[in-house]
Amino acid sequence: MSEPIRNKKLDLAGAPTPQNTPSSNAPISSRAQEPSVSSIKEEDLDRAAATSILAQDPRVVSLIQGKLGTLIGRSSGYVESLPPPVRRRVAGLKGVQKEHAKLEAEHQAEVLALEKKYFAKFTPLYEKRAKIVNGQAEPSPEEIEAGETDDEKDENDDKDEEAKDDDNKAGSDTKGIPEFWLSAMKNQISLAELITDRDEAALKHLTDIRLEYLERPGFRLIFEFEENEFFTNKMIRKTYYYQTESGYGGDFIYDSAEGDTIEWKDGKDLTVRTESKKQRNKNTKQTRIVKKTVPCDSFFNFFSPPKPPKEEEDAASDIEERLELDYQLGEDIKEKLIPYAIDWFTGEALQYETPDEDLDDEFEDEDDEDDNDDDRDDDEESDDEDDNSKPKQEAAECKQS
Repeated sequence: MSEPIRNKKLDLAGAPTPQNTPSSNAPISSRAQEPSVSSIKEEDLDRAAATSILAQDPRVVSLIQGKLGTLIGRSSGYVESLPPPVRRRVAGLKGVQKEHAKLEAEHQAEVLALEKKYFAKFTPLYEKRAKIVNGQAEPSPEEIEAGETDDEKDENDDKDEEAKDDDNKAGSDTKGIPEFWLSAMKNQISLAELITDRDEAALKHLTDIRLEYLERPGFRLIFEFEENEFFTNKMIRKTYYYQTESGYGGDFIYDSAEGDTIEWKDGKDLTVRTESKKQRNKNTKQTRIVKKTVPCDSFFNFFSPPKPPKEEEDAASDIEERLELDYQLGEDIKEKLIPYAIDWFTGEALQYETPDEDLDDEFEDEDDEDDNDDDRDDDEESDDEDDNSKPKQEAAECKQS
């Protein structure tokens, strides 16, 4: 439905052109002279090492990235060098592409309308789920039979009526499905990373997570809570907005997000922690304890999203990463958690999760490393054996020299 975060509007009128194509087919200048051995300076040999050192300096990297960023989208001069008839044909293709972009925008609008249509059909099912989770209703026998696995059916068939009555009495005091949403969120990998031990005590009071579509492109996530010791909010909302103009390919482009203010009760703010520091008066030598609150990790920081950076900000890249993570979390809740909450609660949804390619790149197979280490050990042992087997010959060779 939407493409990764972009805060700058795309210029569809200026389609990208080949960046590295020369404006002419002229051969490399014959005046270029191949360096001789005497012309190679000693510093050139350490160029790779110097590059590695510079790459570790964030200021240098930021400067290089900024310079490269100014080159993106610039014409190489290739198209301008084409004959006029060819340039007119290129302009004609751009006109055809604009018609394509209009159809893509229409397609995206119809997809969104279809998504909203079926969301209206899903909503009664979500409402029934909320009632069952919170103990306000019980599933029908037909729903239970449809949801039971073959093993569960066989187990129930084997039990006599007295055993079934005992099972029903054992859970009669339990209301709904305790900690349903907390368990589902902890099984969803991207959300589980945000939930701290302190957060769990508050998230146990989460009764439902709902979705609303906006009139403009965007959506709203609604977290509903029962009475609890942490905050007075009955619901906490997080709203995501898309840009009004479609992106390249017709997808929506993320614009910004905003969350409700959490009304924390005294001393219960989970997004901060208290630090105590002892201070001594230089004159009187008396000591005192100074306490201050500092920000800390918490799932509830999700409702205080970062603001899009200004172009001149030095930390723009860091904010961009945080924005992209925030946007992805919202998409995961919208597209994965809400529609398939029961599968996340049971853990069945995990089998359909594709592993993160970026994480895969950070790990190597241990067997391969062990094999390589064994090979290196074998090589070293063989070298040692050769050295021990030919000590006199090597000494003789040294004498001859």
